Amino acid sequence: MNNLRPVGIIGTGKYVPEKILTNSDLEKMVDTNDEWIVSRTGIKERHIAAPDQATSDLAYEAAIKALESAGMTGSDLDLIIVATITPDSSFPSTACILQDKLGAKGAAAFDLSAACSGFVYGLASATSFIQSGMYNNALVIGADCLSRITDYTDRNTCVLFGDGAGAVVVGEVPEGRGFKAFDLGAEGAGGSLLQMEGGGSRLPATAETVENKKHYIYMNGREVFKFAVRVMGTATIEVLRKAGMERTDVDLFVPHQANIRIIQSAMQRLELPEEKVVVNVDKYANTSAASIPLALVEAAEEGRMKAGDTVLMVGFGGGLTWGASVLVW
Repeated sequence: MNNLRPVGIIGTGKYVPEKILTNSDLEKMVDTNDEWIVSRTGIKERHIAAPDQATSDLAYEAAIKALESAGMTGSDLDLIIVATITPDSSFPSTACILQDKLGAKGAAAFDLSAACSGFVYGLASATSFIQSGMYNNALVIGADCLSRITDYTDRNTCVLFGDGAGAVVVGEVPEGRGFKAFDLGAEGAGGSLLQMEGGGSRLPATAETVENKKHYIYMNGREVFKFAVRVMGTATIEVLRKAGMERTDVDLFVPHQANIRIIQSAMQRLELPEEKVVVNVDKYANTSAASIPLALVEAAEEGRMKAGDTVLMVGFGGGLTWGASVLVW
């Protein structure tokens, strides 16, 4: 990648809905309690989209901030990629809805489905397009309304998820900066461990699929946890190898915010101190594709990254998938 056009992040933005659902709120809905949730997940609260908000609405708010940060408008964009598993509808794509809202006339636009790994997949795609010279400026958004597909009678899953969006503008950056390596992968054999069965061509919506709760997230928590702990370590080691770096070169680690125990496991394996790790799972819970960009943008807003810092992002999700990247800020 080093011999190609240097590509990096030139603008950032995030958005979370106003409504907050706390652990104490959930205690009134299902058989759970704050201590149990915090000790096992690290989550204290999550943001929930309003009834009239869809994924494109969350994505739009984050996109406007990212474009403003980059000193651009929608007309400057060549490409829009929205990573999501909760699109407004099966089609048109959420990216096409955004293209119209942003006034990005003529820009290519598509959705990308890789669950919680989607944002890193989107970054890799946008970087490749720009390095090739096909496009110059891309908007990459991770956005999900997981509350729409969460069963709030299932205490094992309803405590885990929230809604939000994070956006970045990707473009050419000074020599020596930008993305240095990506590591993407999947284990499709584990797809049934984390899925929503209903709503597609295999199980289209019927009274029976609705009654049997096939349109909600199903997760085998134990097996997904084991996969996550393993792949967070292996993907991180592999992407650093590709970048020609060591773990000691990492200035900031931005992991997928699914569970504090998974994050702590990765920290221990990489021997990273707390001050080098971004953790906001307590405030937002697992927001799927929005998780990593929310953490990245928040870190940028807090001044935790300076020019030249090495930033490592890594996520895992349904598919099963994983994605990691090394970026020089």
